[in-house]
Formats: sequence, structure tokens, C-alpha cells
Amino acid sequence: MFCKKCYFATASTSEGLCADCADEAASESAGVPAPAPLPAAPPLPTGPMTLPHGPAWLRSPVGLGKSVAILLGLVIATDLFAVWADLNMYDVTGSIVDGDYSDAVQREAEHADTVYAVAGYMQTTSLVAAVVVYLIWFQRMRVNAEVFNPFGHSKRRAWVIWGWFVPIVNLWFPRRVMLDIWDASTPVGSRGSHGLVNAWWTLWIISLIADRAGSTSYRNAGTPQEIQDATSQIMLADVMDIAAAVLAILVVLRLTRMQNEKAYQGQGPLPVGI
Repeated sequence: MFCKKCYFATASTSEGLCADCADEAASESAGVPAPAPLPAAPPLPTGPMTLPHGPAWLRSPVGLGKSVAILLGLVIATDLFAVWADLNMYDVTGSIVDGDYSDAVQREAEHADTVYAVAGYMQTTSLVAAVVVYLIWFQRMRVNAEVFNPFGHSKRRAWVIWGWFVPIVNLWFPRRVMLDIWDASTPVGSRGSHGLVNAWWTLWIISLIADRAGSTSYRNAGTPQEIQDATSQIMLADVMDIAAAVLAILVVLRLTRMQNEKAYQGQGPLPVGI
């Protein structure tokens, strides 16, 4: 039988009251005021939190992280094909430089030029696809990081995307945003190393510079020797791009795992102001 007064606890007295209500009734009869009820706990937040950079809420990064890793793997595959095309072009131009103008060499040159063009289209297509998904992943990682640490970000959220495209600042803004996300996603009580991020960013900048130099040399090449020299530069750029893409995969997978584990370990979301 439930208590006749609170209708919640089980009655334990002959008057049909629970122990708490019986004590309260005894206090009232003795002239002792009943204690004031405790204030109700504030409701738990169910929607996005308002943070310094805008509303933010945790969303799983796992699916996007895997998609980015797969697309970066595709970029590596097309770069490997491009390296093979570079080698073909380098060999055939070397034959021409040595004075071989036979019909067989001319056919090889035409074939090498076709393969070289196809490799370029494949690289562009895979890179565009990877960039689009990567930026979506990067944006989600930044919002999640704001939930973990609302005040640990030196760049506003708009720079998560625009930082890659604005000239000059794109040489360091994306790295700074990445480091802020990395620090916010590091488990509480530990200090994460920036070595992997710095290595990836260094190779990425080197590959961009090498690609720009090689492409410019190839466009301006007018002799077989100049074409061969430009091809060697582009080959170096492709190799550097492969190395940068490998490190980018490691960064994406590690950061995705860090955020996923931090969320499941109850280290986020954090209340505003903490």
C-alpha cells in the first residue's frame, strides 16, 4: 500500500504513512517547521550548446573519417599511376634527347603523352572528391572540438574552410586550426604530440611547391631536354604527394579515433563555461 500523503513510498505506519511523511507529521505536531524542499535540478540540455563560435553539438566523426581515408587512398593510387606515366615520359624523351627519332620512338612518345594526360585527369578528379569530403569531416571535427573545449580555438569557425583557399594565410591557418582541434580532442590529463600533424603539413607544403614548380616548367618546356627535366620535377612532386597523403590518412584516422573515444569515455560534451 502506498503512503496516503505522498502516494509514492510504501506505507509503514498504522496511519498509512511512509517513514518520511510520518516524521514530517510528528514534527508539525510538535511545532517544528518542516524543512524546505530542495530546488529542482536544472534539466539536462538536449539541443546544441551556445558556444563562443556558435551552436555546437557532438556528432560521430567515424563514418566521415573512414570516407576521407578511402578517398585519400584513391588519391595515392592515382599518384602511383601518375608516377608510372612520368617514368614513361621521362624514358621516351630521354630517347629523343639521345637522337633517336625513329617511328617506334614517335609512337611511344604519342602513347606516353596520352597516358600522361589521362593520369592528370585522374589525379584532379580524385583530389577534388577527397577535398570535398575532407572539408566536411574537418568542419565536423572542429564543431566537436568546440564541445570538448569551447575556448581553445584561436581561429573562428569560418576559417575551417576559407583558411584553405585564401592566399598566403593558407600556408599556416589550416595547420593552426588542426592543432587546436587536436589539443581539444586529446584525452584529459595528457598532452598530445604535434609531431604527426607537423610532419603531414610539412610534406603537404613541399608537395604543393614542387607541383607548382614542375607544372610551370612543363608548360614552358620547348625542347625534349626541357620536357625531360620538367617531368623529373613533376615525378618528385607526385612522390611527395603520395607521402603527404599517407600521413594525412594517419592524421584523419588518429584524430577521428581520439574524438570517438573521448566522447564514449564521458569527456564531452562539457557544460558551457567549464
